[in-house]
Amino acid sequence: MSRTAEPAPTTVAMAVVGRAAEPLPARCTGADSPQASATPRVKPVSTSAVTQRAGQLVIIGGAEDRAGEAVILRRFRDLCGGENARIAVLGTATRIPREVGRDYIKAFRALGVEEVVFLPLASRYEANAAKTIESLERVDGVFFTGGDQQRISAIVGGSRVGVWLRQKCEQGLVIAGTSAGAAMMSSIMILGGSDKVTSRSAVALGPGLGFLPGVVIDMHFSERRRLPRLLAAVARFPHDLGIGVDEDTALIVDGDRLEVVGAGAVTIIDAREATPIVSSHDERSIALTGALIHVLAAGYAFDLATRSAEVTTGPEVERRLSQAS
Repeated sequence: MSRTAEPAPTTVAMAVVGRAAEPLPARCTGADSPQASATPRVKPVSTSAVTQRAGQLVIIGGAEDRAGEAVILRRFRDLCGGENARIAVLGTATRIPREVGRDYIKAFRALGVEEVVFLPLASRYEANAAKTIESLERVDGVFFTGGDQQRISAIVGGSRVGVWLRQKCEQGLVIAGTSAGAAMMSSIMILGGSDKVTSRSAVALGPGLGFLPGVVIDMHFSERRRLPRLLAAVARFPHDLGIGVDEDTALIVDGDRLEVVGAGAVTIIDAREATPIVSSHDERSIALTGALIHVLAAGYAFDLATRSAEVTTGPEVERRLSQAS
């Protein structure tokens, strides 16, 4: 996938039958371990629900730059209030909290943020403790690290911290997440699966924290060739948009508007008009025709309400264009 900005975002119609996915003429007919692939009992939520959220989201595909220009972390800092921001880093997903916490504290302080607190938040007890809520009350932004997204759902979901985050997000709190911290943003969360085939068993799904309903999010997207499993997820939940985020790339979510920043691209799958969406006789392969795929680099945005892409303006676009010239 190209890493340079193009004159227009890529949009293709796709047909997926069994194990192959190949582009067709426009509108032609026709964390990472495999776990239980049964469809989760999660009530679908319309994308229109996102307008109830006042706070912005930063959804990062993983492996974001922390030592160079740190474009994504810098943008998160600015959304939180700049160098005077108060940021909490939550290490729920990681099994090595000490190392991860040290790295992010160092990264944010290099960006001029002095008030950074790291909370391992490794148990339901911590997620329900009054002391944890007290530590969070003064922050302007919360950053979820990578690791295992199922840990976030199991530890934070439904806890006092989970409820607090939902309430504060509606009031303007900025919430960011990288890798596993990105996957948990949606109501239906990818837990793992196969990156090689598009089939019923290609993806395991479960409930996320639901900060951005109406979508299914995958991360490390191009680097780990995860198009098959995202297509499988969308085939099972065609009312939701599939969103795949490359490494060192992020979506800035503000209301219904998604803005792409960073070095890679964001792939958006829209199966709203796809037909048919069926499983083959062996209940393993999936047939999906007429789905739209948008591939957007930095300098582009996507409107959830209209499901359409647009060119944005600003320093990020200028930087990308100068690199391409």
